[in-house]
Amino acid sequence: MKKRLKASTREAIQRIFDRLDYMRLGPIYCDEGGEAFWNAKRGPCQKLGIKFAQVLLDRLKPEGRSLYVGAGVAELPILTMEVMDLHREVTAYNLRKEEVAVLNKACQGRGFRFLLGDAVNANRRFDHLWIVSTLNDPERFPELSALSYGRADPATFDPAAFGRERKAVRQLADHCLGRLILPGLVTTSVEEIPWITDWCAKRGVPCEVEEDDYPTAIVEDPICFIRIGCKDSEG
Repeated sequence: MKKRLKASTREAIQRIFDRLDYMRLGPIYCDEGGEAFWNAKRGPCQKLGIKFAQVLLDRLKPEGRSLYVGAGVAELPILTMEVMDLHREVTAYNLRKEEVAVLNKACQGRGFRFLLGDAVNANRRFDHLWIVSTLNDPERFPELSALSYGRADPATFDPAAFGRERKAVRQLADHCLGRLILPGLVTTSVEEIPWITDWCAKRGVPCEVEEDDYPTAIVEDPICFIRIGCKDSEG
């Protein structure tokens, strides 16, 4: 029987979203039209976040630890579920100083907070890694992202820049995956699967990508699960 989110967790998620400063979030997520963006995305972001939190609830053990890389508004329902329903410890990183301030103000007293950075300073061990739309972030890795999504222009593509970005991505993936307790669970976007499976293949670690994927409201990259280090996993 599948677990259900507690009513108190759903209420907490609603209150967090009500406390968010959407005026400050607007220019963080959009060059223009931030108010219209959040008028359209606020409801779906909360609804799909709760739906995905329900899915993840059945896959995580109580009282474990999760590392979130590049977490923002979309991750609020999932983080709340982990803390309130499973009594887990969560560490969430975000590169945007303004967003970190907005998120922490809205989440005050909820048992978790956001840290500024890209998780390279994470030094604890985790049994769950959330790394969604981070290794192919178009703002941080423009050439790599363009190639990942099939948008690379052969006339302007910069292979030298791509090489530097690929090295940075591999270093970030190596650090985060190196903190994962095996067997462990990785939540990632479908486009980022090759980075995770490549890391496993180079180290002889078995992994298995679950067949199902799930929609998101903001980035719109489908999310999936990868089980790493399980004895019955296929390479």
